[in-house]
Amino acid sequence: MDASNLDALTRDALDYFLFPLASKEEIRTQGPMIFTSSDGMEITDAGGKTYLDMMSCHTRAGSLGYGQERIARAIYDQLVSLHYAGTIANVVDVTVNLSARMADLAPGSLTSTVFAGSGSEANEMSIKLARQYHIAKGDKPHAHKVISRWNAYHGATMGAIGCTDYLGTRAITEPGVPGYSRVPAPNLYRTPFGMDPSEVCDYCVDFLEQHIVHEGPEMVSAFIAEPVMQGDGVQVPPDDYFARVREVCDKYDVMLIGDEVITGFGRCGYWFALEHWGVECDIMSTAKAITAGYFPLGASTVTRKVADMLPAFTHIQTYNGHPGACAAAMATIDILESENLIERGRETGAYFLDRMQRLRDLPVVGDVRGLGMWTCIDFTVDKKTKAPFTDDTVKAITRRMADLGVLGGEEGTAIEFGPALVASREDVDRCVDVAEQAIREVMADRNLA
Repeated sequence: MDASNLDALTRDALDYFLFPLASKEEIRTQGPMIFTSSDGMEITDAGGKTYLDMMSCHTRAGSLGYGQERIARAIYDQLVSLHYAGTIANVVDVTVNLSARMADLAPGSLTSTVFAGSGSEANEMSIKLARQYHIAKGDKPHAHKVISRWNAYHGATMGAIGCTDYLGTRAITEPGVPGYSRVPAPNLYRTPFGMDPSEVCDYCVDFLEQHIVHEGPEMVSAFIAEPVMQGDGVQVPPDDYFARVREVCDKYDVMLIGDEVITGFGRCGYWFALEHWGVECDIMSTAKAITAGYFPLGASTVTRKVADMLPAFTHIQTYNGHPGACAAAMATIDILESENLIERGRETGAYFLDRMQRLRDLPVVGDVRGLGMWTCIDFTVDKKTKAPFTDDTVKAITRRMADLGVLGGEEGTAIEFGPALVASREDVDRCVDVAEQAIREVMADRNLA
């Protein structure tokens, strides 16, 4: 693209496109990143610069990389055959087939699925399903309260945003939907109230139980949790945390909603991240990698117990189970299975995390952590106090990595990496090398050494 066309495209982006979250000042001073083409693990911007994408299309959705013609062809063939058939009692065969495929893949007795267009919508449906379950069951007909966690992210629609405590998106919408509250999250680096990491699990689970009692168990519908939280980068819980949460939810007849929107479909080394701890949720939300980012799709899957209790799911959207999206998901699952990418991702992720350990020696690196193909570098101004940077240092390191041709994701106090499951060890090595170079250069420029 020549300079004049690039300038025109940039002007149109600034004039006509409303960027989410990013401030207008930041977009105007640094310019938007406008991409035009891709191949494999690489993506090319409108200026012709090519990057190694270690964030799976920024949102971690692109779990199979770019240019998967098998998925694109499946979408095309489905849209030509039957692109849409309505909703309610109308359904297309590919949507039914995907529902059955989900039942085979999902752990435990998770068995019945309803589809939407995004992770936010999936969580919205999961919240509705929990409430409608209690109404149908009759024991807790007024249970409407939903408990989530500090620094959680569950979506942007009004119900899902009520659970959200990250990215600053909830406050501007308040007062929102009533009935939402939050409890401490089991972060192991910057722990709640600075406690010892060995105390975190007991504290957070006990706090959850006491909060349910305080809110009134008969009024609490669900507890929603990301198996691995994205806030400030890949917060992996203590190993016994979810097993104990499951016990508390069972004790008070509270639905456990597993928000696997990011962690599902191989991101964390298994089909679904809760499999790491052998815990089954009552309702599971998925999206993103369900189609490897090739078509918008979200899903909410419930156990047989929940499905059998509901006389109907009182919910309607025009594009529930869109055939093109479901075809994309079927092709994505086929590729994951035929190329053994879940196991490959688990092995490459372990290698990635091991290679990153050397970064701990850098003065500004406080923690390196991850699970499967999702890792992060958490930064600090003081290794002893673990105080985060309050300026743009983390952003500057992320930008410098992009200058050097590798895309990571700024995530609060951290830079995270969620590459496609097809990433090679050479891609991982390049990413770690570039991260170290960028950190050292920013440190030197800002006299942080």
